[in-house]
Amino acid sequence: MNARGFDLAQLRTFIAVTEAGSVSAGAQRVFLSQSSVSEQLKKLEERVGQPLFVRSKQGMSATPAGAKLLDHARRIVALCDAAFDDMLGRTLDGEVRIAITDYYRPHDVAEIIRRFAVQHPRLRLHVTVLPSAVIDSSADDNAYDIGLSLRLVEEGRSTHKSTSIRREKLVWVGATQTLRERPALTPPWPLVLLPATCQLQRRVVRLLDEARMPYLISHSASGVAGLQLALKAGLGISCLNESSIGEGLMPCPASFGLPALPAAEFHLLPGRPGESAHVTNARAALAQLLA
Repeated sequence: MNARGFDLAQLRTFIAVTEAGSVSAGAQRVFLSQSSVSEQLKKLEERVGQPLFVRSKQGMSATPAGAKLLDHARRIVALCDAAFDDMLGRTLDGEVRIAITDYYRPHDVAEIIRRFAVQHPRLRLHVTVLPSAVIDSSADDNAYDIGLSLRLVEEGRSTHKSTSIRREKLVWVGATQTLRERPALTPPWPLVLLPATCQLQRRVVRLLDEARMPYLISHSASGVAGLQLALKAGLGISCLNESSIGEGLMPCPASFGLPALPAAEFHLLPGRPGESAHVTNARAALAQLLA
C-alpha cells in the first residue's frame, strides 16, 4: 500500500510554478532544472489522480483541483517551516512595521503579506504602503522596521547598501480601449503623473524633455492606484513597471516613438544598527516571499 500524504518538495515546487505561471520561472524560484520541476509536477499529478494545470501559450494556470491543492499546499509548507523554526528557536515573535512602495506588485502584495502572516502567526504586523521617496527619506527616522522601495537602474550608478529583491522593465502604457481605437496618437503627449517627489515620474518628464517631445500633464495622481485608475479612464499615458500594468492597460505601440526607459529594481533596505533580532530575522524571511 502506498503511503498517504504529500511530498513536501513537490508541494514547494507546485507552489512556485503556480505563482510564477511557468515551469521555467518556477524552476528559478526553487533552484532546480526545468526537467526536475516537470518530473516533480508529473509525480504530484499522479499522486492526486487528476490534472493540476492548464497549459497554454500564455503559460500555466491552475485547474479547479490545482487551485484547491494550492490553498492546502501553502498552509502545509507554512506549518512545516514554522515548526522547523520553532524547534531551532527561530520563531518570530514581536511587532514589525513594514513600509512597501506602492509600485511593488500591487496585484499580489496583499497575498504575499497574508502568507507571511500565516507563516509567522506570533508576529504582529503593521504594513504601510508609501511612495519610495518617503520610504528612502525616512530610513533613519525609525518610522518603520523593514522598508522596500523602488529605484531606477541607471548605468554606472551604485545600488546603495541595500538588497535587490526584484528587477522589472518599465513600460509606457495607456488604456487598452483608447490605444486600440486611436493607434496613431500623436504629441503633445497627455501624461498622467504622480507628484514630483516620485523619481520615476521625474525621469519620465526628463526623458521627454531630452527627446524634445511635447507633452501636457492631463492628470495628477497621488499614488499608483490613482495613476492606474486615470490611465484606465483614458486620461493619458504614463510609465509603469510590468507588474503594475494589470487589466485594462497595455503597452504603447512602438510607432509612438517614445523614449526608451531604464529598468526598475525593488530594494530591501538594510537594517539599522542595533535593531532587534526578530526584526533582522523577519527581514530575511520576508525577502524570500518578496523575490
